Amino acid sequence: MSELPHKLPLPELSVLPRCLGLLGVLFLTLSAASPASSLFIIVPGMLQSAGSGTLWAFLLASVVCVATAYVYAELSAAFPLTGGEYVMVGRTLGPCAGFVILVVNLISNVIFLPVVGLGVSAVLGTVVPGLPAVPVAIAVVVGSTLCAALNIRVNALVTGIFLGIEVIALLILVVLGLLHPVQPILPMLAHPTMEAHGALIATSLPAIGLATTVAIFALNGYGMAVYFGEEMHEPERRIAGVILLSFVLTFLLEVAPIVTVLLGAPDLPRLFAADDPFGMFIVAYGGSWLARVVAVGVAVAIVNAAIVTILAAARFFWCTARHRTWGVHWDALIGHVHPRLRSPLVATVGMGLLGTAGCFVSLSFLLILSGGGLIVTYAAIAVAAIAGRRGGATAHGPYRMPLFPAAPVVTLIALVGVLYANWQDVEQGRPALIATAAQMLFAVGYYWLVLRPRGWEAHAILPVE
Repeated sequence: MSELPHKLPLPELSVLPRCLGLLGVLFLTLSAASPASSLFIIVPGMLQSAGSGTLWAFLLASVVCVATAYVYAELSAAFPLTGGEYVMVGRTLGPCAGFVILVVNLISNVIFLPVVGLGVSAVLGTVVPGLPAVPVAIAVVVGSTLCAALNIRVNALVTGIFLGIEVIALLILVVLGLLHPVQPILPMLAHPTMEAHGALIATSLPAIGLATTVAIFALNGYGMAVYFGEEMHEPERRIAGVILLSFVLTFLLEVAPIVTVLLGAPDLPRLFAADDPFGMFIVAYGGSWLARVVAVGVAVAIVNAAIVTILAAARFFWCTARHRTWGVHWDALIGHVHPRLRSPLVATVGMGLLGTAGCFVSLSFLLILSGGGLIVTYAAIAVAAIAGRRGGATAHGPYRMPLFPAAPVVTLIALVGVLYANWQDVEQGRPALIATAAQMLFAVGYYWLVLRPRGWEAHAILPVE
């Protein structure tokens, strides 16, 4: 390959070792999806707004997420690189679009770390009342960063153990519900109800629609596998299967506890109105000590998600340096791989420092900054899948999604509904969309004024040898 302008020779060890098998990447991806944290943090709000219509919300969301998983599977098999979505979009839609997704994902990755840390504080607060939120969040981010700096195989083992604890916590809910059935599930599907002033009323279609948009976010995480593609053996052949299997397992691990808790709930109106319905359910049948044990398991799951998020974000950040994004000296520093740990140490520490700083920002502001990022990313990869097929950019990939172009079209149609629902939410959804639009405008300006004159498109489009 001929030398490109501004291209620096990378150190000999600035490559990531291929040391992960299918199970290792699967454990990491499921840990990122974190079904337990979705169940205990996201689903309670869905039950409050849609009641048993939450089941329909997850079923409808699963259709959208299956479509998106197929999109991820095809693009990841074609481009199993640590840059993830920005590489997929850059190779199919051009470097400007790729850099826009790079900026949106970078902000989302940085913001997610303090959000996770603050989430751990909230969960542990049910076990140890009075815990200071910010110090706990900082401890979670710093501890996760230190763990993520280790060799990826060590992290796969650690996250696999933590994932086992998370699954046990979810199985406790399932077992308690199955041992104490109160009402059948099918009538809840046929006639979904929600709480209103202490009684049950029919769940409205708009309530199910809004809950569906939330369920899409709750099931997210299966696409994280691509960030570990360069450390996986034969990723072109195996990564699509990891993504699809990760989605199926995430769906089952989130929906099964919901179904069994609804099956065994002795007081549905009270369950739907509760801020911690699953904790309340465990207390009712297993006592407060078991509820504390499960709360600790959920906290472990959230910490596990934080570790994997830093692992993925660091590899993403490392890849941006390899594509000569930040300037000669910064790229050389960020793109370094530790010779003994064989991990992108500087990129990992950098993401940890940014995440630690975010712990001092209000949670509501963090959610606004990152709220629209997933919508933009999903839309971009859906269009990228169509463009990749039509333009031949993905022709070398060994995996082809079935019934093309049904999956990307379904994803785009669903995102229109999600976009509309977020725009109607004037308190958080609309500001989040405006903040994401501002990030995109900044990215376009930075690309045209800084990166394009430096020849960034050559570095971003050419495959890594």
